[in-house]
Amino acid sequence: MAKRTKRLDTISQVAKIFCEAVQHVLEGATGSKITYAPTIQKIPSISMKPDIGCFVLFNGDYSGLFIMNLTGEAALEIYRRSMMYMGLPEEELATNHNADEVTNCIGELINQIIGRARGMVEAEYGLSAASNQPKAITISTAITLTIASTLERLQCRRLSFKTENHNAFQVEMNLEQTEFIRLNSFESDNSRGVQENVDEILCNGDRSADSSTDDDEDVDIDALLDGNF
Repeated sequence: MAKRTKRLDTISQVAKIFCEAVQHVLEGATGSKITYAPTIQKIPSISMKPDIGCFVLFNGDYSGLFIMNLTGEAALEIYRRSMMYMGLPEEELATNHNADEVTNCIGELINQIIGRARGMVEAEYGLSAASNQPKAITISTAITLTIASTLERLQCRRLSFKTENHNAFQVEMNLEQTEFIRLNSFESDNSRGVQENVDEILCNGDRSADSSTDDDEDVDIDALLDGNF
């Protein structure tokens, strides 16, 4: 008897798309292998965690928050591989994850990831969303993010990744309570066999404007976006 595959709920389908976007962008930027765990975790809330936390808010036909948490080792590896892949000499690169060059690089990669992911969601479901400029900061303690908005019953997921040197990093994301139900008359670009060029996806994205611990600090996301943290 064939084993039945459980259908992913909408937040998990979107998380899978973001997972593929992270892998594609980072592999393309660093010329190295990025792997992810075949398991999506349900978590009660999402947090930025040490050593580098990055976040970007997206809203439109669907709304939510994307976070990437990296250890210093993972961030430094991604930064250095990215710079050397572009031809910069190794001896001129930062050697500490606290350097501005590292957080700037990670922030730009997050911008590319969110752009590609939004393009993939639009190609698959015909739904679009805009996002703010990503923020990447070095932190020493976990920060639980809350969205000051009308969004209710947020669903949260965690995705786990490893770099080529086996340095771990994670993506945490939430999405408003929603379900994508495809109309019979709608065919996604993927179902028609259309393969979008990566540059086109990123270009289109640019045009459309673990559970937390008891020690986690609650921070309003609007304050973070304004730089008041």
